[in-house]
Amino acid sequence: MEQKKLAVIFPGIGYHKDKPLLYYAARLAKSAGYDMQHIEFHDMPQKIRGNAAMMQTAAALAVQQAAEQLSDTDCSAYSEILLIGKSIGTIAAARYAAENDIHARQIWYTPLNATFSDAAFPQKSCIAFLGTDDPWSDISKIRADAEKQQIPLYLYPECNHSLESPDVLHNIRNLSEIMQITSDFIQNMN
Repeated sequence: MEQKKLAVIFPGIGYHKDKPLLYYAARLAKSAGYDMQHIEFHDMPQKIRGNAAMMQTAAALAVQQAAEQLSDTDCSAYSEILLIGKSIGTIAAARYAAENDIHARQIWYTPLNATFSDAAFPQKSCIAFLGTDDPWSDISKIRADAEKQQIPLYLYPECNHSLESPDVLHNIRNLSEIMQITSDFIQNMN
């Protein structure tokens, strides 16, 4: 019997599935034999950075929309589940897995502080990537949370919330490295 695998892409508010991190991660998962499902957020609040109440509202909305879009997905039909999130999508992925008792491995591109409080899964089942100039995240807190939960955290100096710096060629090299790490993680699912 063939083992089925599912990858779910959880975007950010302004970072959709066709932007580099999610586009290439999805291509890697698809080429590794995963069925793909893309979550799309809509009617999300804007200008939420620095506003804790609005961030909580946005996160709750993202989780709700992800659950609605995944309601017809029978996760028990899959032998492997991979959740790939960007920004607020990392919160939605972690919370969705925890609330639905889904044993998925996760890839987080620029997780937010709240992502780690929603993480409820075995050690070594997640990797995270973060730019040191990310204004959305408390780098020292995320570093401490990742270490405490034994989540490998890859830091990219002078990179922002999209893991980009002003140097385009440097960004391309970083993207190549990030996708190699992503590919290795996907290929080592077993």
